[in-house]
Order: sequence, then C-alpha cells, then structure tokens
Amino acid sequence: MEEILIKATKMRPRSARAIDASLVTIDIPSFIKQIKSEKSWKKNDRNSMTVFKTTDLRIVLIALHKNAEIVKHASKGLISVQVLKGELKFKTNDQCVKLKKAQLLTLKGGIPHSIQANKMTIFLLTITAATADDNIENHIDDALIEQHSVNGKKVTRETV
Repeated sequence: MEEILIKATKMRPRSARAIDASLVTIDIPSFIKQIKSEKSWKKNDRNSMTVFKTTDLRIVLIALHKNAEIVKHASKGLISVQVLKGELKFKTNDQCVKLKKAQLLTLKGGIPHSIQANKMTIFLLTITAATADDNIENHIDDALIEQHSVNGKKVTRETV
C-alpha cells in the first residue's frame, strides 16, 4: 500500500506525517503535546487531529476543555471512544455513561449521542464506515461540525 502523508497546513505547519500506510506508528504523547500547543486549543473549547485514516476507518485524537460539548449527532458506522486523560459524559437517548481515564466504549452506528467533558479530557475516537460505499469523512464531519459557545469560548473544529 502506498503511504499517504498529511501535508503541512496553516493549522499544523509541522504535520508531514503518515496517516495511511501498511504500518503506521502513532505517537500519542507527542500528538497530545502538539494539539495542546496550537492556537485552536488556546482560542477554542477543543482541538483534534486525525492520526489514522482509510476509507473504512478513521482514528481521531480529540482534546476538550472542561464543559466542552460535542452536540447530539449520529454516525452511520460503529464508533469507539477511549479516554486517555480526564472524564467525559457520553449520552444516548437511552443511557448516560461517565467515562474516565483508561475506559473505552463502543456504540453501534445510527444511534444519536452527545459527549461532554466533565474536566479537560483527551480521547481517541475511532469511526468505521457502515458499508464500503460510505464516505468516512462525512461521519467525522457530522460528529464535530456543530458550533456554539462554551464558557465564553467559540467552538470550532479542526480535523485534518
């Protein structure tokens, strides 16, 4: 498989990194440090970075400030949320789950849900395509596109 690189952007001038190859090594501590040093983190209630991306799977590292919320949405594909630091509230229409560091949940596709950080939280979001015909990019965009204000900070998203 040909290696696919993310080229440097205005948001991430240091981001020439492989996100799709036969073997991809993901340095989570380094990426956490990077997204917490960027303007998006300092100006907004969140920042994120896609760390792996194929047509069938995407893994996104997401950092949320305390009380930041990803409003209710549904992804067509299966998702997993793994908390690396902090604590969040994960809500569906039927359940509300508190996830802490080192905990992981999975959710079948098509189920509306929201996420709120109880404190500053960093987590990995994994999204699978529901079928081979689905475009995985639409799933992550649907999940992070809502914009509003939290604690006086403008909510924006930055997904590479």
